[in-house]
Amino acid sequence: MTILRKHILATMAYFDLFHYPLTMEEIYLYLPAKCDAEELEFELRCLVIDKMVYCFDKFYTLKNEYFLVERRLDGNVRATRLIATAKKVSNFLIRFPFVRGIAISGSLSKNFADEDSDIDLFIITAKNKLWITRTLMHCFKKLTFLVKREHYFCMNYYIDEEELQIREKNIFTAIEIATLMPLHGDTTFEHFYTANNWTRNYLPNKCMRLTTAKTLKRSWLKVVFEWLLNNPPGNTLDTLLMKITVQRWDKKRQQKKLNIKGLIMGMDAGKHYAKPDPKNFQEKLIFKYQVKLSQILEHWEGSAVNGFS
Repeated sequence: MTILRKHILATMAYFDLFHYPLTMEEIYLYLPAKCDAEELEFELRCLVIDKMVYCFDKFYTLKNEYFLVERRLDGNVRATRLIATAKKVSNFLIRFPFVRGIAISGSLSKNFADEDSDIDLFIITAKNKLWITRTLMHCFKKLTFLVKREHYFCMNYYIDEEELQIREKNIFTAIEIATLMPLHGDTTFEHFYTANNWTRNYLPNKCMRLTTAKTLKRSWLKVVFEWLLNNPPGNTLDTLLMKITVQRWDKKRQQKKLNIKGLIMGMDAGKHYAKPDPKNFQEKLIFKYQVKLSQILEHWEGSAVNGFS
């Protein structure tokens, strides 16, 4: 098997975990190595002939199941509507103190949504003010439960301008960073992508999206509120809120409380970041990916030995 074929299968194996067929252009963007477009098309054609990959219209999948394409197309339509809602949500959330950047993350940033999809948001705050911002935003979110709109405000990943580089460096975080859909804070996200240029090691063909991000504008009310807390007492308050929040989440983890998706609730937090605990999803997903890819390559090698390719 050529190196490029292995790269193609590795790319498709990752997205197969989400039952998501890819176009040839998307496969190119998520390949872990540079390649020529004509060479990619040739190798894909060979994989289809060998029945390692199946092609339906313009979509490629590891499974001979057309309903996956139908599922994707339906999810793309739903995503278009939900992204329009996410833009309205971000226009409101950017007004909160110390918010410097907002981006759509998760499946929606990959242009997919199903009936149960949330609007996952990635938030960048001013230096040393993450926990003040997060506390204010999550106090507001509690009000959204009253009108059953909480799934529009899933602000589950925060970092601040002091520490823009994402700590975990793997295929999962590289793809999540590369597929972020920035809505506000064009300059902030320029700095963010520069700090995370390590993603090029995983996705050398993928360009980061900045065209969707609006220039940051601050209202007089936001400026005044930030001025009142942009001082040592404000920093002390931020640290205090961090300690209180971490203690609450540690208690949830110890009690093994589950979220609405059936996953154990857990937070990985520090002074400059607050995010879902990688052990609850990220690490499990990477393990599943490695197992799936090994199985695919073993199957291909077994078929080759038996003369089927």
